[in-house]
Amino acid sequence: MLYLIGLGLNVDGISKFGLAAAKRCKRVYLETYTVDFPYTKHQLEEVIGKKIIDADRNFVESLEIIDEAAKSDVALLIYGSPLTATTHITLLQEARKSGIRTKIIYNASVFDAVAETGLQLYKFGKIASMPAWDPAESYEPDSFMKIIQENQSSKAHSLILVDIGLEFPDALKQLEKAAKEYNVKLDRLVLCQVLGTQNRKISYKTIEEFREFSGVRKPYCIIIPSKLHFMEKEVLDEF
Repeated sequence: MLYLIGLGLNVDGISKFGLAAAKRCKRVYLETYTVDFPYTKHQLEEVIGKKIIDADRNFVESLEIIDEAAKSDVALLIYGSPLTATTHITLLQEARKSGIRTKIIYNASVFDAVAETGLQLYKFGKIASMPAWDPAESYEPDSFMKIIQENQSSKAHSLILVDIGLEFPDALKQLEKAAKEYNVKLDRLVLCQVLGTQNRKISYKTIEEFREFSGVRKPYCIIIPSKLHFMEKEVLDEF
């Protein structure tokens, strides 16, 4: 059987159900390529009580884990909730085509945790993913700003998931440059750091104030609010 187990947002976030499943598995993999973890693999191994094997993008997309699951119980641990990445959907499809049983164990994700900002979840639009640019290679994809533009046209908030390894000052520069290209006005932003952990921090500032911001912890995400309900503004102003 192949288990896709959500870890939640902190090192102790794995559910009792997920923990029991991981302990039963012959091999336990950790998906490492979609997020900057707020804790170490060693800390997670102490919680689970088993050795954990790193699974990078090449390994997961090779579907080698499907072959292993045909012979024994195998778990893939995923930060947050298991089905937020399309690669994980593909794993399920391939396993089912091969007649391999699967089990999904859900958990909390950033999509739940952003509600702590006070912004109403049903007012969020499409999610945008910001890749890390490489100016040296003239690689500056800015299509994520098109999504933000569409969200703003419908007065929807925009959640931006930031690429692994991308530092906040660089992300802010990319955001400003892309916004200028698409004629999107940036005023006040919401910055969410390590949501769901004891070190979580939410900041609501102007883009000028964020230029002087430092020490941002990963993982973090950025929200561009649209028109605010008075209750949303009341909560945001506390940050």
